[in-house]
Amino acid sequence: MIELLHFSKSYGNFVAVEDLSLRVETGEIFGLLGPNGAGKSTTVKVLTGLSKPTTGKVLINGLDITEQPIEVKKHIGYVPENALLYDSLTADEYIDLVAELRHMEMIRAHTQRDELFELFGLTGEDRKKLLSEYSKGMKQKVVIIAALLHNPDTLILDEPLSGLDVNASLIFKEVLRKFASHGKTLFFCSHVLDVVEKLCDRIGILNKGQLVAIGTPQELLTLSGQPTLELAFNKLTNGADIQRATEEVLRALSSF
Repeated sequence: MIELLHFSKSYGNFVAVEDLSLRVETGEIFGLLGPNGAGKSTTVKVLTGLSKPTTGKVLINGLDITEQPIEVKKHIGYVPENALLYDSLTADEYIDLVAELRHMEMIRAHTQRDELFELFGLTGEDRKKLLSEYSKGMKQKVVIIAALLHNPDTLILDEPLSGLDVNASLIFKEVLRKFASHGKTLFFCSHVLDVVEKLCDRIGILNKGQLVAIGTPQELLTLSGQPTLELAFNKLTNGADIQRATEEVLRALSSF
């Protein structure tokens, strides 16, 4: 379970997130959407203990991320948008390092590691290569494996499908559904609205640091009076009038 209780985060005079309160239940896949600069990445940084809230509380499984950061991190797996790895290590060496940092029993860790590598299609030869030789998608698979390795209670995902091929994306989305069905809590940030719509039980929409809407995909459509989540998102975040903006661009192009 994740609870944000009147959480705000400021950088000097700039308020990135303001008085955000929401609760993500055990077994729920919750999606957080918002335009660029809305506060999504700031929220993820606080949830993962990479930054501290300015005011309010952030609880994961009842533990305060500010007061008990080490205990909280035992419960979470984190998949960032950009895979930052130790390029001088092989994939096996990197996952073994993660297992040691998490104080996992190595026989169990190796079993988990091997099963996850097989699931995501990383072969024995792939695993012997240095991570510097990996493509973006292959690196993202290693980050996902590292996040799943210790079977966390809570998964925090920031654009986790970035760089993945179609097959890997399908596999990972099914893994996430299975995780939720086994009582895990998933917090999913993405710009890919169709994935969020199909995968998430509820969705919150941030705009300029404030939560402007929350509900199931159907509830957001009803609230906005729009037929698709894309149009609902555009309306709820005060986006541009798409038809008018398109016509203005076409007029400008035709004048050349």
